Amino acid sequence: MSSRSDFPASGAALNALQGALRPVAAAAGKPRLLVAGATGVLGNEVLRRLVGSGRYAHTEVLATETMTTGLAGVGFALTGASPSIEQWAPRPQPVDIGLVMFEPPRLYYGRERTLWTPAPAQLPALAGWLKRCGVRTLVVLVPHATGRLPEALKRGLANLDEQAVAALGFERLLLVRSARKTEAPEGESFLERTARGMLSTLKYMIPVSEQPVRPAKLAEFVDTALQLLPPGTHVAAPELLWQANQSASAGCGEGPQTGPGMRRIVRAWLAAGHNARQNSTPDSPPD
Repeated sequence: MSSRSDFPASGAALNALQGALRPVAAAAGKPRLLVAGATGVLGNEVLRRLVGSGRYAHTEVLATETMTTGLAGVGFALTGASPSIEQWAPRPQPVDIGLVMFEPPRLYYGRERTLWTPAPAQLPALAGWLKRCGVRTLVVLVPHATGRLPEALKRGLANLDEQAVAALGFERLLLVRSARKTEAPEGESFLERTARGMLSTLKYMIPVSEQPVRPAKLAEFVDTALQLLPPGTHVAAPELLWQANQSASAGCGEGPQTGPGMRRIVRAWLAAGHNARQNSTPDSPPD
């Protein structure tokens, strides 16, 4: 038999080994996250919130070039060489949660120019690729022009692309209908800028419940929804996001922890949707 003196490892070396293994043990059981379109103010805010929550074992961001990051638990996944998303190979390790955003990169940020941002028309193909990567939960932040979303589409599937995504069979699908700010076109003439400035006064005729939501509050809503969302397809209407935007008045902070006000809003929304489905009949379809 070997005696205790046969092992050269000291107590300090054993503590170092345990410390090295601790992050692996802590990450066990946590989901893996893949983000497409982590650009712009919104993408940066959502990524910062989710990564800072510590609820994900690893986060990958789709990019077109190899990059390095100083954030622990964050890496970059290169898009396929083919421009056709259908030909992309799945990720080497299965991914649990996919997040898709469409905000264009800020060109004065060099890092964002290397991040891959999908076009809305690519959503069905991208969702299919994410499904092949093992994604069970998909969140899509669907932008729309302020005040121009028909009432009938606020709480349901808006087009064939969204119906195709829902038909893929994700365990949880969340479509977040977020109003976007109107960006000034490049190369405008003086008269065009003047006309746009005069027409901008019409924004005061749009209900406040349909105004764009602050990126920090939208990120908090997504973070909270991912914690509470039950199986099924869910659509977050602009009015719900407006309530989320006001959640600071209920005591929500802007820090990495989710405030009670936001959780209360999300829980009430999910409960209302559950009650609507329970009370629906074949002659009276649910909202």
